[in-house]
Amino acid sequence: MEMKRTIIIRKVAIAAVVALTGCQELPSYLSNDAVLARAGGKELHQRDVQSVVPKKMSGADSMAFLDMYVERWVRKQLKLQEAGVLFSSSEADIDRMVEEYRQALLIRKLEQHYVNKGVDTTITEEAIAAYYKTHKNDFRLDRPMVKGRIVRFPEEYRQARRLKEAMASKSVADQHDFRDMCVKNNFTVTDFRERWTDFTEFLDYLPTLQSQSYNSVLASTAVQEMRDIRSHYFFQIDAVRREGDAAPIERLRTTIRRILLNQRQSEAIRRHEEELYREAIESGEAKIFKNHSTEKAED
Repeated sequence: MEMKRTIIIRKVAIAAVVALTGCQELPSYLSNDAVLARAGGKELHQRDVQSVVPKKMSGADSMAFLDMYVERWVRKQLKLQEAGVLFSSSEADIDRMVEEYRQALLIRKLEQHYVNKGVDTTITEEAIAAYYKTHKNDFRLDRPMVKGRIVRFPEEYRQARRLKEAMASKSVADQHDFRDMCVKNNFTVTDFRERWTDFTEFLDYLPTLQSQSYNSVLASTAVQEMRDIRSHYFFQIDAVRREGDAAPIERLRTTIRRILLNQRQSEAIRRHEEELYREAIESGEAKIFKNHSTEKAED
């Protein structure tokens, strides 16, 4: 009977909270102190749940939401109560860890304040280039990278020789002819000349076998050829960075920018920490006392 009465009271209280989402004043028979549930030696009041109800929910949905919220609160308090009984001997350790975590959060917030207040986030290309020049040996490639171009066309194309000559030529006119032939005949051109790409990715556009090594093609900048059943391929590798070479700066700009920004942030934190420490020592707000063993050693 008592349990049934409690459930009815809780339902009435929840209904009042639902009504409150559309009206700022509480019903006369309830107040913010109305108890919705009690568990684990704690009470859940109406004022504790007013802010958790989504504003645009319908009345029925709000009732269901609050009913679930109250039940979850009860389950949580019961679990916390049982944990407190079972692990009472560990309570001091838990309190210590919670306090350490709280302190770490406060310090992190303070350090972020230092960073937001005093760090210039603009990283120039000159700064990136200077860092790259000084730390080039820290950025060694573990695989080859290339710049180049690939064109794929039907095996029966009769002007293949002219296409190859135009592709290999340094002449602006010949390069124009090459582009015109590719566009006119709808050839597939894959162009990596403006950015470094992994050699394995470059090979993905050619009829290659995974079990075979193609490192020999890296030795030439001339136009080279491959074929499969339906197509003919011309490809040209303009530049190569081999395994063990310094990685291209183009691929490192984001990484170096992040490194330089982290350095500035660390310096800002260190500078403010030193200033805080010095001022506290000089003003007497902080003091380091010599311990007994140190004093005896000095005597």
